[in-house]
Amino acid sequence: MKLGHFEALRPVCPRCLANRGAAVPLAPGIVEEATGDSVRWGTLVCGDPACAMEYPIIDGAPILVPDLRGWMAANAHLLTMRDDIPAAMEGVLGDGFGPDSAFNATRQHLSSYGWDHYGDLDPDTASAGPAGEAGSVVRCLAAGLDRLGPLPQGPALDLGCGAGRTSFELAARGDGLVLGLDLHWPLLTLARRVMERGEAVFPLRRSGIAYDRRRVEARFAAAGQVDFWIGDALFPPFAPQGFALVAAMNVLDCVASPPALLQAIDLAVAEGGGALLATPFDWSTQATPVEAWLGGHSQRGDDAGRCEAMLARLLTAGAHPQSVGRLHVHGEPLDMPWTVRMHDRALMQYRTHLVMMRALSGKE
Repeated sequence: MKLGHFEALRPVCPRCLANRGAAVPLAPGIVEEATGDSVRWGTLVCGDPACAMEYPIIDGAPILVPDLRGWMAANAHLLTMRDDIPAAMEGVLGDGFGPDSAFNATRQHLSSYGWDHYGDLDPDTASAGPAGEAGSVVRCLAAGLDRLGPLPQGPALDLGCGAGRTSFELAARGDGLVLGLDLHWPLLTLARRVMERGEAVFPLRRSGIAYDRRRVEARFAAAGQVDFWIGDALFPPFAPQGFALVAAMNVLDCVASPPALLQAIDLAVAEGGGALLATPFDWSTQATPVEAWLGGHSQRGDDAGRCEAMLARLLTAGAHPQSVGRLHVHGEPLDMPWTVRMHDRALMQYRTHLVMMRALSGKE
């Protein structure tokens, strides 16, 4: 955890924030290992004696989620996973665990995200044919930023940052601090390796459970402005209106409550700031209950199952009981192509819906 980010962003206790809406500052606890400007092993502690929740900092990443014990229990096998397994032995383990194992599911995630985030920097994997160029997330983010226009000075929050490329791109576009927030430990570990060592290392799936380990040089001049923490996009652990920009690239259909995500973004953006939201509306019950799918479950409803229409109402003040209060859509939404690589012979092509938003200032 970079101390400059901690001091400037002043995180609050996510448990107090989620349970009673209180923004209680976190304070440094124990420090087991640190350098001059960062803590690698230690804790952060809630300042309310009635809570006093202790949040660990593991390998430089603070774990700031409301249900800390639940997240830790679900991710224990990932937090303690070795990172020194040779590539060939990783393949042997994958063969032994089998295609339906958590081990191979994690490798598939790392393969798809690693390729999209850093494949454009790898001369051997940058292109997979006319429809399969890596870097969809970079192009989508750039299109949104170009149309959003100038923003006030201040930090940027990258919700659901995944493997981290969007955070580095946000830092390259401005002078402020950037924080990438995600719940997925292996993807955040990939992002932190890029930040600390300038290289992206990930398994790239050939077919079945056959993977090649890719090691891609990924050095970003503005990496010093970036840090990555574990956090819940529905409960970003910060006091209101602390960010000049909030980005949520393909996160809306990956959370339990899409309206709650919109409210979290609305709350986080500073006066006059902006937000970017991209989503293909690719709903799954593993992430979002059917009842929470935005329009995508009721063809007989007012929106006739059109997700875009429901989202537009949620982003229009007073148009829906769960509408945001400050954000308003800036310009016409865009449909952007987004390619997800599954393996050498399988690419999924999405049309992601990209919305640019600005937070109304008191003068508007």
